[in-house]
Amino acid sequence: MMKKFRAFQINEKEERIVASFKELTISDLSEGNVIIKVTHSTINYKDALAATGKGKILRRYPLVGGIDLAGVVEETSSSDFSVGDSVLVNGCGLSETRDGGYAEYARVPAETVIAIPGNMDSRKVMQIGTAGYTAALAIHRMEQNGQHPELGPIVVTGATGGVGSVAIDMLSTRGYEVIAVTGKSNKMEYLKDLGAAKVIIRDDLDYGKRPLEKAVWAGAIDNLGGDMLAWLMRTVNYGGNIASIGLASSYKLDTTVMPLILRAVNLLGINSVDTPRELREAVWERIGADLCPQNLEIIAPKSISFEELPGTFDAFIEGRVIGRMVVNIQ
Repeated sequence: MMKKFRAFQINEKEERIVASFKELTISDLSEGNVIIKVTHSTINYKDALAATGKGKILRRYPLVGGIDLAGVVEETSSSDFSVGDSVLVNGCGLSETRDGGYAEYARVPAETVIAIPGNMDSRKVMQIGTAGYTAALAIHRMEQNGQHPELGPIVVTGATGGVGSVAIDMLSTRGYEVIAVTGKSNKMEYLKDLGAAKVIIRDDLDYGKRPLEKAVWAGAIDNLGGDMLAWLMRTVNYGGNIASIGLASSYKLDTTVMPLILRAVNLLGINSVDTPRELREAVWERIGADLCPQNLEIIAPKSISFEELPGTFDAFIEGRVIGRMVVNIQ
């Protein structure tokens, strides 16, 4: 297939990031044995960092941006898929080491491709996207490690972001009592609409200074790192699980081993990019079943056109976006 198509490509010129629409052909894309006609993508904080150069995301240049994509198989030499199959790819090196989802076509290895769950379409899986997948992976790992609703409340930090929003929805659907922590005092109703039982304003928190503070939570999903993660470790109850998925506040962690050895707290690192295929398939299967979000039209009500994509990144960098945003590629 040699016809030209639109792609939003990120390049480096004179040590400066330049991102713009280009005309490409399939032969211009990273190698792979599945060609997908992309219908939808999405915007994540990581995408905004990559496109603006505010973060070192790409490991080679140029690359098509976008860490998420969904669409229909156009061509394949893999026996795992057929032409016309509805599929998705998230993470797996998209917009890091290989061309991503901001293009009308993508070429990817079959091992990165996941069949869209039967009760979903490409727009819905992109409303969920990498952010929702990360939330589901965190919950899955926590429950593999013994977490269940009867143990008590789960704290979700960075609650109005994509991961936080979907995590609240999924956890409340599973029967957990969810405590949302946010810096946005004007979004309390939004968080309660998603299922948060209580909302704590971040600036009102007293982190304390002792190696162990009063244990009040059964577990947590943390988007922030830094002082927030250290506080969670000091306040989670015996045997509780903390899923660490982000560093929006800081990549540093100043803590002690006391929560680990005196309360048996479990700190679980969540990497959504390099998830083994078997685990990735299991998590997406759960997203189509018991972890299916119930409030996607609250979390991701807005879709933008492909042409509007470049003008959206600054809002993500500045923290002005609530929930998720879908990009209509076709």
